[in-house]
Amino acid sequence: MASSSDDNEFVILVCSDPDSQIEADISDEVIVISTTDFSTWDFPSILSCRTFKIQAHRNRLIEESSYFRGLLSGSFSESCLDCISFQWQLETFLNVVRCIFGFRLHINSKNFIPLFQAALYFGVEMLLMQLKSWLAEASLSKDPGLFQIQLDDLIHIWNFGLEHGNGFVQETCASYLARNFMWAMSSENFKDVPYEFLLFCIKHPHLTVYSEKHLSDALLIWLDSNTEQLERSSKTGCEFFDILKQIRISLLPLWFSAGKRSSSSFSELANESVDSIFKLMKVTPTGSINVLGDGDLSHLRIRLTEYSERVDLSGCPQMTPMILLLSFLPNTHNSYLMLRKAIKECASNLEQADGTNCQITQRLLPTLSFEGVQEVDISGCLKLPLEDAIDCFSNSFPFLRKVKAAHLLNFKMTTLYRLIQKCSLVSEVDITVDINPLISSQVSVVSSSSGVTSMAPNKMYFLSDKSSMPSLYHLGPSLSNITKLTLEGRNDVCDSDIQYISKFCVSLCYLNLKGCSSVTDVCMANFISRCTKLHSLLVCHTSFGMNSILALCNASPSCINSPAAQFGKNPLDSLASNLQLLHMGGCKCADEASLLELLSQTQMLKSLCLRDTNLVDNALCNFSGSLLEMLDVSNTMISGVVLNFVVQTNPGLKCLNARGCKNLFQPENTKKEAKFSSLYSCEEHFMEFGKTCRLKEIALGWGLSYFSLQDLKPAILSLRALTVGLGGALPEDALRLLPTTCPFLESLVLYFQVISDCIIINIMTSLRQLRTLALCYCLGDISISSLNFSMPNLRILKLERVTPWMTNSDLVLLTQNCANLVEFSLLGAKLDSDAQCIISSGWPGLISLRLEDCGEVTANGVSSLLNCIALEDILLRHNNGPGIQRNFILEAASKMPMLRQVSLDVCDAKEGDFNLPDGTERYSLRSVKIARCKSTRCNVGSHFAEAQRKPVHRETLVLVWNSKNVVRTVVKERL
Repeated sequence: MASSSDDNEFVILVCSDPDSQIEADISDEVIVISTTDFSTWDFPSILSCRTFKIQAHRNRLIEESSYFRGLLSGSFSESCLDCISFQWQLETFLNVVRCIFGFRLHINSKNFIPLFQAALYFGVEMLLMQLKSWLAEASLSKDPGLFQIQLDDLIHIWNFGLEHGNGFVQETCASYLARNFMWAMSSENFKDVPYEFLLFCIKHPHLTVYSEKHLSDALLIWLDSNTEQLERSSKTGCEFFDILKQIRISLLPLWFSAGKRSSSSFSELANESVDSIFKLMKVTPTGSINVLGDGDLSHLRIRLTEYSERVDLSGCPQMTPMILLLSFLPNTHNSYLMLRKAIKECASNLEQADGTNCQITQRLLPTLSFEGVQEVDISGCLKLPLEDAIDCFSNSFPFLRKVKAAHLLNFKMTTLYRLIQKCSLVSEVDITVDINPLISSQVSVVSSSSGVTSMAPNKMYFLSDKSSMPSLYHLGPSLSNITKLTLEGRNDVCDSDIQYISKFCVSLCYLNLKGCSSVTDVCMANFISRCTKLHSLLVCHTSFGMNSILALCNASPSCINSPAAQFGKNPLDSLASNLQLLHMGGCKCADEASLLELLSQTQMLKSLCLRDTNLVDNALCNFSGSLLEMLDVSNTMISGVVLNFVVQTNPGLKCLNARGCKNLFQPENTKKEAKFSSLYSCEEHFMEFGKTCRLKEIALGWGLSYFSLQDLKPAILSLRALTVGLGGALPEDALRLLPTTCPFLESLVLYFQVISDCIIINIMTSLRQLRTLALCYCLGDISISSLNFSMPNLRILKLERVTPWMTNSDLVLLTQNCANLVEFSLLGAKLDSDAQCIISSGWPGLISLRLEDCGEVTANGVSSLLNCIALEDILLRHNNGPGIQRNFILEAASKMPMLRQVSLDVCDAKEGDFNLPDGTERYSLRSVKIARCKSTRCNVGSHFAEAQRKPVHRETLVLVWNSKNVVRTVVKERL
């Protein structure tokens, strides 16, 4: 069509979509729209056609688009036409035109690439600027969902940038992935990230991960998922596995590196990592400068960026103040020179005759501040003095909120006070240690004594500016922001400590005193009366009793000390009425009347543990709550009728533990229970459970049968953990149907059940996500064939009195099929000393190992097991033959830095006894248990020439260390 001189101002753009799927008879109509009035554009109608026409201002097109500039103002024949046709995706072309005429577009990860392609083709600089601006803003977001850039879209955008040689797109995508790496690695699309993209991301200065372990896990998952692609690639396997060399192996947790020594793709680096970890653990102040060397120190720097929110250093016994401070310095050569100079001066001072302690003043070094960090985990960092760490955190993590320092015995109340002073915003503190194996209500003490602990001298220098710390109790109270405090296992915490905590932790909402056996009931009662905001209380295995319950049930703090204080008043504003979590398992000091009163007031509870208490039906049926999600009444006297009533009134229940309840189907004859007994027969209880709940975890014993399991089926379809204890009787048919009934099981524990090969085979082949499998004291006939199936996801395996036939060759097969175990317990087998090498080479990353009555496994000593360097708990008992060397405990503690618990038998001792460690030799040991035996005659008849003798248990010596002393106790029980 010839151009009209009267209408030269406008041009008609005709656009049709060549890939349109719209049927012709629906889309024959051609819609005409104009850029003079965008308000008349009806997008749904326009996009329902195959073709549309746009009347557009010619000069605007020429000004904003290089494509139209060349087409309409150049020497092309189209420049004199007033109608031009295009083939393009309709919505994209409409948006290009809108952008040309000044509209800001709504850009997202789905339309980014089509718009970018169109912007490049039509040369619309304004649109390119909008796209780059959107991508830059999206990449700066700390919330991956804020701009809805999912990982699959990010991969497409990266590939687009790579194909078009657009460095900005590539850099921005890499920055976004680096900053949100923890989110990306959990995505199912992570395996689809291109190698070049992943490598670019890992090398990016904004790479943000919680720890080096998380980065390693992500890379190993990616490599495993891309094995076939790597094999087909023109690149060699070594080139791809070079990506693993980006890992800072010196900063990996010891248990992780030890476990990866058996990995085909990571074994070499794992061995290097273990060597590096032990090298760093042996560093002394005078030798630290040699560790630093003269080269780049990046491999010793913890990954910290301005986007870091969590720092996880747990399980790294090699972590030192030097590494910590190094990570807080600018990554420049000048910073390293300053640090080296300071260390040299420190080392020189340490060599002075007077032995003056050296401190490197942190203020003299240019440390950085990471304001995004809110959580730090230094659990198991044995070489990191806590006071030093706190000083570093106060300078570099000004907005720190959570601190976890589990399994560190040297954490004292003065340390907690220092933390509160230095890091004033901290609201959660966790200083858990292993609970004392001596539960007073469960043992008979023969003798007990204690001695002061002589702590090993700290040979590391500290990099901070310390001020003298006066006695904690001479300091005035400094109000803190702590709302959640975990002191679990701290039996060195006493009444004066708790009293002081109640003064400066006035905002406390959550308190865990589990296993704090030195705290009295009266002290806890006073604490409860002061902390009026408390809504979560964990006091299992403590003296928690009637005084504490009275404090919970009375509204006024003064009531606890009042002569008129008594049960039965039910104040509406009592602390008990606001409790959301109450765990008091093993608290025998609470009688039936006090439990009844407490449960009648706890209507807001979501989690309740009354395990091993004096709980009876009359108390439990007074529970008035309806919000329970977890209930543990194991080993109590409750009946099925009352339990069913509680379950019915709490439809949100997710976890139920009623194992060991012998009266579950023998209701007590109490007046209160009779109120509910007419509702359902005992046989109908499980059917009602099935109608009411959707459980995630359940543990039952007495009363559980094939029929009860069938009745429970609706409630356990999504079950993750199942424990069947004594009294439960699941026949073969029920166990065979278990994978169908509970297809999502991750933990299965069976005690005293009848099992067979076909049952175990069915479990191992069907429940592929199973992580815990325990078969304990089960009857039946199983063989090695039942364990001859690969279970790569299994982490915990307990075989106790179920495999008496197991030999070394069977053990080899087990290590191959369950290659990723971290906990292994074997009771009753026919092993010899070679089994140690099988275990240490097959499962080098074990953290818990228990071998009892396993043939002659320790008859020739325990040298090979010492290669399991990550062990935290080891039990070796009754293994036929005194072969364990006298200094085994000392040697194990020195070669296994994380070892906290040791259990042995004197009858296995090569020289009749064991050397016991003192404070300077115990390293990280928390408890040592040594069982003693005595010989007794067996009545085997007069036809034997000599009477046979067998060892029987006599007593157990238990040593438990804490921050103050070591307690030596002899008990009658076998612990």
